[in-house]
Amino acid sequence: MAKWYGDDLRRKLLQAHDRGEGTLEQLAERFSVSAPWAWKISAQRKRSGQMERVEQRRGGNRKVTAAVEQRLLGWVQAQPDLTLAELQQKLEKAHHLHVSIGRLWQVLRQMGLRLKKSHSTPANVTRNRTSSGAKRFSKPSARSRRSG
Repeated sequence: MAKWYGDDLRRKLLQAHDRGEGTLEQLAERFSVSAPWAWKISAQRKRSGQMERVEQRRGGNRKVTAAVEQRLLGWVQAQPDLTLAELQQKLEKAHHLHVSIGRLWQVLRQMGLRLKKSHSTPANVTRNRTSSGAKRFSKPSARSRRSG
């Protein structure tokens, strides 16, 4: 990664430009920097009003704050069978916050909440398809035969 120029060099170039010692292109050559860099720092000073390097922000602010996580946890504990789509709708209504299903799943995993299948539910008795496409019924598991 390229190393950035120090604030001292920026200040010297911009002050020389302010004193009218030459155009940005001429000053760039005099200070051994590129003309586009001189244009860039001049434009940055016009925008920010400062000669020093403006610190770059990394990433955005989190949409899902600790308060939102607590709200999600409360909803899941109160009603564990909520779907991701239902949680997404609740967030939109309660917090006016749109979070994608994928991001919501990520947040729940980071909170330690996992999708768990309940072993206490009866076996699925829907029809399965054979490799030829014919319909057949699946055999109930041994557990569901005992309880039935």
